[in-house]
Amino acid sequence: MGSASELGAWMDRASKERARLGGGPSRGLIGTLAVFLLAAGLVACTQPGPGGTPPNPAIGGSVNQVSVIKAAAAATVTLINGAGIEIATGTTDSLGGYLFRRVDAGDGYRVITAAGSDTATSDPVTVTNREVVPPQSLYASQQLIAPAESGGFTYLETRDGTRLSAYVQLPGPADAGPYPTLVEYSGYDPSNPDGNGTGVWRLLAPLYGYAYVGVNMRGTGCSGGAFDAFEYLQSLDGYDAIETIAAQPWSGNIGMVGISYPGISQLFVAQTQPPNLAAITPLSATDDLLRSVLAPGGIKNDGFAVSWVQQRVDQNRWPDPIGANWVVSRIADGDTQCSYNMQLRQQNRDAIGAINELGHYPLLGDESYPEGGDQLSPWTFVDQINVPVFIAGAWQDEQTGGRWPDMLDRFTSVPPGQLKATVTNGVHVESLDPEVHLRLTEFLDIYVAERVPETNAFARAVAPIIWETITGIGGVELPPDRFSGVTDYATARASFEADPAIRILWETGAAPGVAPGTPVPVTESSYSAWPVPEVTPTSFYLQPDGVLDPLAPTLPDDSARGEDSYVATPDARPRKNFSGGSGIWAALPNYNWTPLVDGTSLAYLSAPFEAPVSMVGTGSVDLWLRSTAADTDLQVTLTEVRADGNERYVQSGWLRTNVRAVDDATSTELLPRHTGYATDLAPLPAGEFSEVRVELFPFAHTFRAGSRLRISISAPGGDRPEWAFVTPPGGETDTIAHSAGRPSRVVLPVVPTVGLPAEAAPCPSLRGQPCRTYVAPGVATNVDVLIRGRHAVVSWSAAPVPPGQTLTGYTVTASPGGASVTVGPDIGEARFRRLSPRTAYSFVVVADYADGTSLAASASGETAIRGQPTPGRPR
Repeated sequence: MGSASELGAWMDRASKERARLGGGPSRGLIGTLAVFLLAAGLVACTQPGPGGTPPNPAIGGSVNQVSVIKAAAAATVTLINGAGIEIATGTTDSLGGYLFRRVDAGDGYRVITAAGSDTATSDPVTVTNREVVPPQSLYASQQLIAPAESGGFTYLETRDGTRLSAYVQLPGPADAGPYPTLVEYSGYDPSNPDGNGTGVWRLLAPLYGYAYVGVNMRGTGCSGGAFDAFEYLQSLDGYDAIETIAAQPWSGNIGMVGISYPGISQLFVAQTQPPNLAAITPLSATDDLLRSVLAPGGIKNDGFAVSWVQQRVDQNRWPDPIGANWVVSRIADGDTQCSYNMQLRQQNRDAIGAINELGHYPLLGDESYPEGGDQLSPWTFVDQINVPVFIAGAWQDEQTGGRWPDMLDRFTSVPPGQLKATVTNGVHVESLDPEVHLRLTEFLDIYVAERVPETNAFARAVAPIIWETITGIGGVELPPDRFSGVTDYATARASFEADPAIRILWETGAAPGVAPGTPVPVTESSYSAWPVPEVTPTSFYLQPDGVLDPLAPTLPDDSARGEDSYVATPDARPRKNFSGGSGIWAALPNYNWTPLVDGTSLAYLSAPFEAPVSMVGTGSVDLWLRSTAADTDLQVTLTEVRADGNERYVQSGWLRTNVRAVDDATSTELLPRHTGYATDLAPLPAGEFSEVRVELFPFAHTFRAGSRLRISISAPGGDRPEWAFVTPPGGETDTIAHSAGRPSRVVLPVVPTVGLPAEAAPCPSLRGQPCRTYVAPGVATNVDVLIRGRHAVVSWSAAPVPPGQTLTGYTVTASPGGASVTVGPDIGEARFRRLSPRTAYSFVVVADYADGTSLAASASGETAIRGQPTPGRPR
């Protein structure tokens, strides 16, 4: 969702490539667009803002809203209905604006304004609801065409009279249309005429022969009205924008485009079913803004989620916006419409305040969300989308989270064969990867341009620059066109629709012949639907001694070995596993993914797989839990422990246990959907075990032969690059049972094995999946060695003793030579004398346990420290 600003630099790079191909020199961001538009014979179109003083109504009726502008600052405003009954009251802001929200539809609403001794009553206005459809004349009467010299900037009008700022760009003269048209709609800067902070489609659209229209949501950019993230009025504005653009003589079929914010927005607009919307292409979207991003599992994410909301608040505040200098400049240069549109800007909803007040998922009828939190959850309304859909993203998306595939089975109104989804491992920008981009442009050509898909040479030349800008890796090219030689559109469309709905890209970043981290997959597989019909839910049960086994436990419930405990300690590891440096979208980000800390977590490890095992889908971690607290926060993480001693991240899930109520109607063995409603909140029963199900977010991964599967349980934190969680300080003891009557398990989505190389992908290489050295539980850590001539002092931190084990001491072995020293369990160092001079030594510290050798065996060899004796004569 933070991608818009980062993508602006592509413009300068692309203009240099244009110059190389004969299009003239680079001229900066504005010059880049000029190079494309002029050298390629392109034309920008616009409609200037109205001249003179804009209209200044006292109040305005909207969809379940009444606005007040041009009043005195700090005036009291009272809303009354047609019967003269007071509905609500408020105080105007410093700009003289106020917005009454959540007003019932009806006629005759008036506003009484009182400032000092002055009182005025407005004329009546009408408030409508979402079911009222404007007449076609609203759209047909608007003209978005103007001379090219006006710069492409314009305004369009919505059903309540609000004017939204827009930028229009055509691939040729207006009278040579109609052109297939791509619309980008968001609260970023899609209408910024300078091009700064806009997405990739403004650059690419003319190269593919499309018109482009970027529209700013109300309360953002130069658009009027007040902003409230993803309110239904915002969706209706999108409807109005689509229909207005469709009414222009230069516009043909309309498709929506965009990654992240403008990607998510497409789902909200498409649910309103604009008659002239041909298709949508949401990239890096989410199925649920609350359950999946802001509060996964009911735990508030104040990492990326809150920082992104704060950026939107700062960008669109007035006066003194942060990061919207183009708006300030337009007003200073005389754009009276933009100035007029600021009058309700201070009525933008205090999103940060709403988040801070949000304890749990909102109830139906909640004061902040009158329709319940489901209005922010696309998975609850995508069944209303009735146009072709291309959707793509990454399992490990560091911004929107990667849970979006959970809604794929709900696009039930999309015509058969016209839902296409591509999913890969990786980060937020993976939906722009070459393999994804090619299918996306095919989709747009089929359903928007209605032609045989083809990528022209200019677009192919620009593509490597885009991916080099994102990852720092050059030479990444588009795959070959799939429809070469096909001349008939109907044949191309039939072939495209025959492709399976679900396409999985495997091990992006590890393709042979390219540098590790390059956004190219090793292989792919396809499936007819989601969840994947070929999935076999497969259980792995928690067992004593940190074992994960396909067989259910048989220990009696009263056995001491039938349960393990840890102390919830959120600060045991860093809150996030990425602290900056090379950038999270780089080929090989500088992850800081630290090992688990014994005593603050539990982990269970399977036996090595005898053959590769592939998995695609969601997982469920079903735990029998007892806690010393009435409520505890859980994080579960699935990893692969490889034969070479490395551990690779796969996926995570989260749950605040008082939100553990599961919606049986929408849950499955592999997907526990938690309601999150306040009426379902329940503390854990004191001193008793409760069954809790934690959703493991969707993933696709192949565990190689010789690898082991590991599931860990801890307080939230440490396993995601941009997510951090607001969680209690910890200190409670959480106990997990694994006995005959309390069989804790993880259920995973096994599919027929996908063809991949026998050897696991190098560490690091897979995008979005960091590696670390596997550290077994119960081992000594922080091993260090001090060389003094021919003597060595080896020191270490004590091994936290796993539950049910007794530490008897440590054995320290030197290599070469094999000399060893054994010390007691309370000793933290061992001394070696008369070592060979000029010899590089390593030392291994093994923790020895009395009741079984499994932990000692798994711990040996985990930490090796080299020491170089001081050269010279023996002493």
